[in-house]
Amino acid sequence: MKHLFLLTLTAMLVLNACDCNKSPYEYPETKKGDVVDEYFGIKVADPYRWLEDDRSAETAEWVKQQNEVTFSYLESIPYRQKIKERLTEIWNYPRTSAPFKAGGKYFFSKNDGLQNQSVYYMQESLDSEPILFLNPNTLSNDGTVSLTNFSVSNDGKYLGYGISRGGSDWREFYIKNIETGETLSDHLKWIKFSGIAWYKDGFFYNRYPTPTKGDELKGENKNSQIYYHKVGTAQEADQLIYEDTENPDWSFSASVTDDEKFLIISVTESTSGNALYFKSLETDSPVIKVINSFEKDYSVIEHVNGKLWVYTNDDAPKYQVLSLDTEKPERFNWTTLIPEDKHNVLEGISLTGGKVFANYQQDAHSQIKVFSTEGDYLYDVELPSVGTVSGFRGKADDPETFYTFSSYTYPSVVYKYNSETNESELYSQTEIDFDIDQYETKQIKYLSKDGTEVPMFIVHKKGLKLDGNNPTWLYGYGGFNVSLNPRFDVRRLLWLENGGIYAVANLRGGGEYGEEWHKAGTKMQKQNVFDDFIAAANYLVDNGYTKPKYLAIQGGSNGGLLIGAVINQTPDLFRVAFPQVGVMDMLRYQHFTIGRYWATDYGTSEDSKEMFEYLRKYSPVHAINPKLNYPAVLVTTADHDDRVVPAHSFKYIATLQNAYRGKRPMMIRIETDAGHGAGTPTSKVIEEWTDLYSFTFDQMGLIPNL
Repeated sequence: MKHLFLLTLTAMLVLNACDCNKSPYEYPETKKGDVVDEYFGIKVADPYRWLEDDRSAETAEWVKQQNEVTFSYLESIPYRQKIKERLTEIWNYPRTSAPFKAGGKYFFSKNDGLQNQSVYYMQESLDSEPILFLNPNTLSNDGTVSLTNFSVSNDGKYLGYGISRGGSDWREFYIKNIETGETLSDHLKWIKFSGIAWYKDGFFYNRYPTPTKGDELKGENKNSQIYYHKVGTAQEADQLIYEDTENPDWSFSASVTDDEKFLIISVTESTSGNALYFKSLETDSPVIKVINSFEKDYSVIEHVNGKLWVYTNDDAPKYQVLSLDTEKPERFNWTTLIPEDKHNVLEGISLTGGKVFANYQQDAHSQIKVFSTEGDYLYDVELPSVGTVSGFRGKADDPETFYTFSSYTYPSVVYKYNSETNESELYSQTEIDFDIDQYETKQIKYLSKDGTEVPMFIVHKKGLKLDGNNPTWLYGYGGFNVSLNPRFDVRRLLWLENGGIYAVANLRGGGEYGEEWHKAGTKMQKQNVFDDFIAAANYLVDNGYTKPKYLAIQGGSNGGLLIGAVINQTPDLFRVAFPQVGVMDMLRYQHFTIGRYWATDYGTSEDSKEMFEYLRKYSPVHAINPKLNYPAVLVTTADHDDRVVPAHSFKYIATLQNAYRGKRPMMIRIETDAGHGAGTPTSKVIEEWTDLYSFTFDQMGLIPNL
């Protein structure tokens, strides 16, 4: 049985001594500029504004020096290499996706274990030998070119695929002839947040104008346009289908119904709410603007007998499915197909095998209900346990489909499902070098500061003693209607097998309970998110799971903001903090790439004096207090992150290093040729988690049993 051993009493006393003396770490000196902004008559200094230029030689040198300090410390940790070896062992297991049928063939992805990117295979039938079809690992030597899109044309002739270089959100599209395996000359660039919507001998996609040189990773993305690309032609010949020059901040995305009768255009100006347009592809009619506001969310599922099925939270905070008559598209003519469930959130819909599969979220875990195409409830799909389901892809007449089930202690399993008999058949599973049966997951509910009941998953070894001495890792997000559902995560296993507890709090701001839960963690109610997380930590301490000196916290992106905010508010509650790729400057986030889209969750410093003061009060950069005894902090970011630009993390750690007067490390780990997280090669992920665990064990005064 693996467990943690405490360091000697002397070492423990040193670790927990007063941190009020000079730091033992020699951080590079970060020069201060004299930039001052004025908001509603209030002047705010921004001394590290120069770090926003992440492509300057001066910033590059600062990054180099920061990494030298960080890696010098990490490399001194004696068990770091053993952690990497154990992570590599656990990681080295085969993982296979659920197959999907397209163009009369089956496709699936597989990773043998340590491949940097998963490989795609093709089968003529489920019984035939899989053929290696597309291997993203051949696109770069170090795995930093990743696959982002994989879309087969309706006639099965072509594959459209997208790649990202170095983790950037920018995409490049290519075309592959499925029969010959030849990659055609088509090469499309400057694409972001776009699918590949096949129609006849080409596809619709959305792109942005070519950015100014030097601004590719930080410049604002405006003037989105929808184009049609014909296979075999140059991008310069693509046909402009839709744009709105009067609204350069709006973004467009295109999809096509399976029968290729309608082009669907979704219009967004933020991460919440969208306008909905459609255009007949049979008559080449004008674009019809069905919904032209951004108050609610609308997503077209499919076209069925002259009706567009729309998944929406319009008049349904927990979502419903409505039917839109294309001949009478006005909102007052829509009818209800699947009404809102007042208790559970409708998370997604798919139509396959003549049935409608509704994926509901019940207290943050999946429940699959099956309906007829007339909206009549038929039955539930029986699931093996409490967990998360994805899949049920296919065409309306496909008799079979597939889904994947997983949970915190349940590795992903693929099931083949018969929509006529409602029977699930095990299709594929994997073996892993980890005794899953020794661990358990429980879901509890705790009270936040204002009395709101918040759910939390807690994962640990069976027979855990609630004596307060268990190292605990608390994770949170709390924003943008994102739900944290129980999923298997190989990164967490080393922590668990060393006696650690892993906890996930389902904070307000997320989507676990629908639109109201989301809105309760936005704008002037954002403090609710921080209160929920702090209450989760207090619950773990008060109920004997852990103590502050054994509590590590982590969050990424909006979750990075969360970590930065809570350690400013209750620093003594935590021992280790990982704000990853976080939104740390709440006064200027809207000025980079797509940051303005986040305003519906955050508000902006220009909205009003009240909003400015609210943001400034919790902004991680601006709320740093030199009088506080912060937990050990390791910020992580990447040089190709054009979602949350690394300047957020740069300015934050520079401010923290300048203000903090204690002995704990205030460090930043800056990855090269990586982005916001998606598509990061396996080798880099293992290296990052080696360092997160090494940092945590060392700062808690614990030695892992490896």
